[in-house]
Amino acid sequence: MTIDYKTSGTCSRNIHLTIEDGIVKDVAFEGGCHGNTQGICRLVIGRPAAEVAELLRGVDCRGKGTSCPDQLAKAIDQVLAEEA
Repeated sequence: MTIDYKTSGTCSRNIHLTIEDGIVKDVAFEGGCHGNTQGICRLVIGRPAAEVAELLRGVDCRGKGTSCPDQLAKAIDQVLAEEA
């Protein structure tokens, strides 16, 4: 399943996410800190989506209560809930 997830509370505006058979197949952020979001994408592609969400959930950026990694976890949670 592929979704476009509108982020909230971060510099990134949107996350394009594809999960197939429970595995993260593709991730791309619009906006945000380019080097960091590229790094996140490279680290999570090919890993189990539930594992990625668990690792990234709750990461905070500058006291905002969320971050690009946390927003990715929320996007993954949405996909997994829709597939259930």
